[in-house]
Amino acid sequence: MTAFRDYASAPPQVVALYKTNHEKQTLDYVLQTKERLKDGFGKRLGIWKVLEMLDSLVDESDPDTDSAQTQHALQSAEKARRDEQPRWMVLACLIHDLGKMLCLHGFEQWSVVGDTFPVGIKHSDKIVYSEFFSENPDSRDPKLNSKLGIYSQGCGLAKVHMSYGHDEYLYNVVKDYVPQEMAYVIRFHSFYAWHKEGAYQELLDDTDRRMLPHLLAFNKYDLYSKSEALVDVESVRDYYTELINEFFPAEIVF
Repeated sequence: MTAFRDYASAPPQVVALYKTNHEKQTLDYVLQTKERLKDGFGKRLGIWKVLEMLDSLVDESDPDTDSAQTQHALQSAEKARRDEQPRWMVLACLIHDLGKMLCLHGFEQWSVVGDTFPVGIKHSDKIVYSEFFSENPDSRDPKLNSKLGIYSQGCGLAKVHMSYGHDEYLYNVVKDYVPQEMAYVIRFHSFYAWHKEGAYQELLDDTDRRMLPHLLAFNKYDLYSKSEALVDVESVRDYYTELINEFFPAEIVF
């Protein structure tokens, strides 16, 4: 595979998912979902157990691979490990998509996967398939269609409501256990309109600018590790079990 994030040639199911996502991810939807999931589902699970639970899940928004999420996680982490990245970065690569377990709790994929973007502000044309926002009710609300919308200059992304999905969900699950850099990468790794296309600069604060290099480093493992060569799970299980135990207790609340 030579090209990644090739949405011009994406299969129909990818286009359909983004169309639904862009039509339904409104400010009201995001606020309601944040409130609904602020305490998760109240289930105590181990990190490796959740990784195994995602073994049958294929991300319908991804034009690059039809591998299950477990393989994507291990491919990403193994590449970072070979490059001798810090242990927190290797772990971020391993667990960054665990929030997709929302799909196992009845959430449709349009509300879980795909690129994220700010709500409560004018949609940037740098967002993939931005033409689909024409059917989003927020696009017809003048208060939500200015350069800053409901936000202030330099407020920082931590104060911005992003379209809800696996990033925000997992961030809230793990933020008290991991370094700030790792939590940030998990929270904003799907915000490509910013860290790849440069949009929404007016919202950034010094923390965002300081964290950007970590996001860019992470991206090469998230995107460019995708391969047809599957990782032998049993051969790496002990290493990743030890790595998980370095940061997390045996079970945490999802």
